[in-house]
Amino acid sequence: MARSLIRAAAISVALILPASVMAQGVIGGMEHGAREGDRAAGPVGAVVGGAVGAVTGGVAGVLGIDQRPRFRQYVVEQHHPSFHYREPVHVGVVLPDSGLTYYEVPAEYGAPHYRYTVVNDQTVLVDPRTHSVVEIID
Repeated sequence: MARSLIRAAAISVALILPASVMAQGVIGGMEHGAREGDRAAGPVGAVVGGAVGAVTGGVAGVLGIDQRPRFRQYVVEQHHPSFHYREPVHVGVVLPDSGLTYYEVPAEYGAPHYRYTVVNDQTVLVDPRTHSVVEIID
């Protein structure tokens, strides 16, 4: 009985979630998945939905695949100077607290918890609490 319930919850969540979480990243995808899973199949669905949402959202990154070109164009139009960082920039690098400016991501891109900046001529999304690079927009 429990296996059937888990299987039904997983199928329900897998069918409902992917399109809606692709643009939300890991955290947003996990939160949305848990809500939708709970609505579809109760507590078991919430657990399954959270896991599926996190994976699906993580594949797309913080910005959805369809948002990246528009966001890249937006940043180019802002003409922000590029900060020179001595090391290669990759996800997980912690940028300095000072010397560069962290800009708010406009609401239309659905990443309100992040900031962006330009480092070594690359646009990067940053966690504003830790200054860790969470995504490189290429």
